Amino acid sequence: MTPDSLKQLKTILVATDFSPTAEVGLSWALALGTLHGARLHIVHGLLLPSHMTDFLPSPPDASDEIRQAALARLDETANRARESGIEATSDLLLGIPSQSILECAADEDADLIIMGTRGLSGVEHLLLGSTAERVVQRSRCPVLAVHPEDAVEKPEVRSMLVPTDFSEDAARATRAALALLRKQPSDTKLTLLHVYHLPFEYTAYGTVPTSWDYFKDVEGAAKDRISETADSLREEGLTVETRTVEGYPPEVIVAVAKGIGCDMIAMGTHGRTGLAHLLLGSTAERVVQHAPCPVLTVRRS
Repeated sequence: MTPDSLKQLKTILVATDFSPTAEVGLSWALALGTLHGARLHIVHGLLLPSHMTDFLPSPPDASDEIRQAALARLDETANRARESGIEATSDLLLGIPSQSILECAADEDADLIIMGTRGLSGVEHLLLGSTAERVVQRSRCPVLAVHPEDAVEKPEVRSMLVPTDFSEDAARATRAALALLRKQPSDTKLTLLHVYHLPFEYTAYGTVPTSWDYFKDVEGAAKDRISETADSLREEGLTVETRTVEGYPPEVIVAVAKGIGCDMIAMGTHGRTGLAHLLLGSTAERVVQHAPCPVLTVRRS
């Protein structure tokens, strides 16, 4: 399911490692699934001991015992979802978790993947190569990444922040955000944010009048563009606010999210740079790491 065809949520794939953060993801999945009438497909990626090393054989029964324990936890999780009145299925995925999750999402034609940014490892931020990061990098459908601190009594989106650089990726993220907001309360607010960055090195050149005039023009043009985008969204009945800010994009996005107390951020994984995947230190990755709320990322197909 590509972001362009995300008109409604039918299938939400929920990746869990049974950690507290995964429980936060499940609570958001239950809330969104109930709101949109979507089914949940709850999965756990399992790398068996026999696949971990070549030099030390695992005990004969270890793989079977671990598999049965994982299946029991999955069944318990799916049953809890069904008890809440939502359709839920489950699947134990054997192999490298990130690959298995992506393959399963494609097989299930998932409209959304929900997963935690960190789990039982206790790592406090995304690492290059982590399961969450790899899924965000490569998923063909939007991914909602949640943090341990995103646990709320009643998960809902009344305020959505959408950073935009006016690229096609940003437009895709906006469309995915609209799909999630479609069933939200009518007073839900969407804030469009454009961050333009004046490289620090320019300040070392002293006064360069032409450059400063140029960046003033950039600010004015950005305000015009974001105003046009906002007007088109207001025609759909949304309450839309706009902000145009100079600064380092990841820091500004996180700061604005905290300042307005938004419930979710929606953004593309790459924009006008043309990068085909996330890089360590990219805007999307840093926002996912440090955001004060769940982050919906949308990747170019």
